[in-house]
Amino acid sequence: MNSSSEALAMPEEAKRPGLWALWREDVSCVFRRDPAARGTFEVLTTYPGIHAILTHRIAHRLWRRGWRYPARLLSFLARMATNVDIHPGATIGRRFFIDHGAGVVIGETAEVGDDVTLYHGVTLGGTSWNRGKRHPTLCDGVLVGAGAKVLGPITLGAGVRVGANSVVVKDVAAERTVVGIPGKEVRPAREHHNDQEGIDLDHHLIPDPVGRAIACLLERIETLEGELHVLRGGHPHTQRVCRECGATESCKSPDPT
Repeated sequence: MNSSSEALAMPEEAKRPGLWALWREDVSCVFRRDPAARGTFEVLTTYPGIHAILTHRIAHRLWRRGWRYPARLLSFLARMATNVDIHPGATIGRRFFIDHGAGVVIGETAEVGDDVTLYHGVTLGGTSWNRGKRHPTLCDGVLVGAGAKVLGPITLGAGVRVGANSVVVKDVAAERTVVGIPGKEVRPAREHHNDQEGIDLDHHLIPDPVGRAIACLLERIETLEGELHVLRGGHPHTQRVCRECGATESCKSPDPT
């Protein structure tokens, strides 16, 4: 068997870097995504997100080898110390970063790709009690804003951005931005503003579909009131501006204030 055939026959787990290499990548990626990080010692001793992922790397290996209770116990201890709950069965890719590391929950069958970033309060949860695949899959480069919930056996494509406090329950195509409850795609990839590391940190600069809809309704009401005023014999361009919200309304007198 030649070397290429051996590579193809090699188990996927054997192709991945060793534990120390994964840990080094987890720590080094913090400096590219958090400008507050000033040194390796500081990150290792004060970042609960780092403590959670480093511990999960061990717990996941125990889980894969059938040591289920020790894996669960280790995850429980990590949760007590970090307030981050990652099930040892969850599959986490390389250079994973949890910013602030508080209130994050990742379910058993969740799959997370490489270079994924989660902010505090994120949940990768399930929507059923079935024992099969019930948690989401996040492809490479996904960023999930604070407080967002990604629920069910759905897939978020590579480069997806999820706005803060959104609830995503359907598949999302690659390089899209999702916002709202339920989550809706609102911005294509060409409008992302990536930094030198290819990470879009402007996940808060997203359109407001609710505000846009309200603006359209106000404009429509203004038009209808103007037409109604004309039908009543008034001047077609006579309008009054609401002092409370700034919206305009048709005036009932020829000399508005």
